[in-house]
Amino acid sequence: MLTLVLLTGLSVLSLNMFLPSLAQMATGFGVNYALISLAVGGYLAVSAVLQIIMGPLSDRYGRRPVVLIGLGLFTLASVGCYFATDFRVFMVFRMLQAGIAAGMALSRAVVRDVAPASEAARLLGVMGTAMALAPLLGPMLGGLLDELFGWRANFAAFAIMGALLLVICWYDLQETNLEPSASFTAQFRTYPDLAKSKLFWAYSVCLVFSVGGFFAFLGGAALVGEGLFGLTPAQLGIGMGSISGGFMLGNIVTGRMSGRYRPVSLMIAGRLFASFGPLLAIAVLALGWFNPYVLFGGAIFVGLGNGLTLPSANAGVMSVNPRLAGSASGLSGALTVLGGAVATALTGALAGGPSGAYVLLGFMSLTSFVGLIAALWVRQLEAAQ
Repeated sequence: MLTLVLLTGLSVLSLNMFLPSLAQMATGFGVNYALISLAVGGYLAVSAVLQIIMGPLSDRYGRRPVVLIGLGLFTLASVGCYFATDFRVFMVFRMLQAGIAAGMALSRAVVRDVAPASEAARLLGVMGTAMALAPLLGPMLGGLLDELFGWRANFAAFAIMGALLLVICWYDLQETNLEPSASFTAQFRTYPDLAKSKLFWAYSVCLVFSVGGFFAFLGGAALVGEGLFGLTPAQLGIGMGSISGGFMLGNIVTGRMSGRYRPVSLMIAGRLFASFGPLLAIAVLALGWFNPYVLFGGAIFVGLGNGLTLPSANAGVMSVNPRLAGSASGLSGALTVLGGAVATALTGALAGGPSGAYVLLGFMSLTSFVGLIAALWVRQLEAAQ
């Protein structure tokens, strides 16, 4: 479990640890903020493509070799990012860092390999509680490294962490896919089977729009925090950790409540928190309490809602057909990441200016509400079975 937590945590750190440094990176490479934000949006798009491939690969050849190759690619690419002096060269290595997507997608599949759906939801909740420290502490650490050593220190840290985790996984990660498919081509043909399942799509839509609120926050928080509130990178890092604090709390509640309540009930409760929390923050801002605490307070509700929703939704999407757990995790993960890329790009483009805080919170509420509709769809489909 600790190894899986570290794998998932590094996947998240690779996305958000350097976010407080985006403005400094744009200055260093001589590009504008919209272009440097491709280090987030483009990375997510490549991650999505890799997850579509990694899922069937892990069902065919096993979880362990795919994870090890992904970690090796991430480590080497991190070294390339550290030494890059040209923006285009940096972006090539940044896209290659997406190899760590194997850690996020396949750690979930490993849990589903060894546990039934109800137990998998509890274990994913436990994992979520622990790995929430990564997005909580990541921006803080990244902001601190930036102020002490410059933004490149983030990528040096990525290289060191990737190398250490590669050694840990080499010795500790066991193979859990004990019934591999006959061929990679045959495994890829399973995607149409998943695509025909309404329940798979209901879970996937819930995942996409739940995580969309998180990615929207990542894409716009630095722009709003620095532009409207004048926050430093270190202050931004602390504030951006707020959504992860809420996520940790939600996972704790999920771990304790998963045996008492149906998973879909926890999903719906989470979507309600995430939908109406940002609206409350908008109302407080409109009443004149215009400060960053209100913005980050609204984000806490989104994190709390995701902590209640994601463990059950991830376990559910892989339980539609347990033999296709890797493919289901990869495909749903790819859809989630693509949705995150769109959310990141939209908030990065629209959250500037004096109304940026309202735009950001409103977008987070909207995506969460679509996730609520999907969770209600899951309940309807399960009741009909």
